[in-house]
Amino acid sequence: MTGYLYQCELALLELARRSWDEATIEVRMELLDDIEFLNPQDNTPLELLQSKHREAAGPLSETGKDFWRSLASWIDALKNLSGPSGTSMPLLRLVSTQIAPANTFLQQLRPGADRDVSNALARMEEVAQDEDGPDGTAKDRALFMKLTPAQRHQLVSAITINDGAPVMSDLDSSLAKELGITPSDHAQAALDDIKGWWYGMAVKLLERKNPERMLPSVKAEQLMCRRDEILGRYAGKSLPITETLSNLTQAEIAGYADRLVVTQMRWIGLPDDEVAMHLRDYHYARAQRSEWLRTFKITPERLEEYEGELHYEWESAFRRRTRRVRADMSEEDRQSVGQDILDDTMDRAADTPLNPGSVTAPWIGKGSMHGLSDQADTAEADRAVGWHPDYSELCKRHTETQEQ
Repeated sequence: MTGYLYQCELALLELARRSWDEATIEVRMELLDDIEFLNPQDNTPLELLQSKHREAAGPLSETGKDFWRSLASWIDALKNLSGPSGTSMPLLRLVSTQIAPANTFLQQLRPGADRDVSNALARMEEVAQDEDGPDGTAKDRALFMKLTPAQRHQLVSAITINDGAPVMSDLDSSLAKELGITPSDHAQAALDDIKGWWYGMAVKLLERKNPERMLPSVKAEQLMCRRDEILGRYAGKSLPITETLSNLTQAEIAGYADRLVVTQMRWIGLPDDEVAMHLRDYHYARAQRSEWLRTFKITPERLEEYEGELHYEWESAFRRRTRRVRADMSEEDRQSVGQDILDDTMDRAADTPLNPGSVTAPWIGKGSMHGLSDQADTAEADRAVGWHPDYSELCKRHTETQEQ
């Protein structure tokens, strides 16, 4: 079990390590190999990584399963690629917590000045053909020897052994360093938040049955965006505002005429000038949020959390204002209650920051709240927002009318 968790956290560590120089690089798991890094231009593998975690200290064996099964896995994976040439052959890495002994081909395949592919290949061929070798790797060694000499040389040239990797219990310090988390009172909490997000992403990367939950890969940009969100939460960092508010044109306002966001305001008798004012917040909040998502200033997960916070504020206002609504109350009075709900909700939304402890332009919260009202006829119960005391029933009729 520790080995599987190690693979997951090693993928996070490796992605964080690359993120500073290769922001668009992507990672995936358990397709061609334990961990893969992809070229974002054409989605071809740049690196196939085998993860081997052993709690007990000890040498990495020349005849052991950790190496030879990794080799067999690489041979199978490369068959699925369209004839890799010398330039397109992915890097093949074995990351092991054990140590490669001196004078072994494993040591000769480490990165650095002492790397010696020719001698490593010759020694590998000796080990592969040893009839006294362990039965557990016999098929894997035979598979290697079935390759042509040129293929064996090309394969071995692509292999890198990274031995002496930190064990599971020592990964946190390496992760914090690569993520740029400096020692502070909140360092461990921030790291735990990032790891919690990452495990959720890993589940989606490993999903194979439900296409709606499946995630093909994760970009380094996504990781760094989430890191900035979490660190910003503890530092009270504000998001940049790139949109400039101005009154919408009549054509822009007309474009929203049939949207539920406007219909909801009509249900409470809001005049045209106030509808236009609220639509301005909605319009520019949508644009700003899209810009943040596009430029990796915020993640969809944080926006979802934020909408949950906004919904809580709306619910507080809605329940307080509707607790005295009677069955015999006139429609005019119901609309008046709805206007009070809208005003209270907008005040609360304006004071709800996207990053706790930071400052967010008031129209972001107000416009985002209108975004929830625009989805009230399709949203799940825990996200539906409305102004009229009977908005739920009105939305139901609205949907039925549209379907007809």
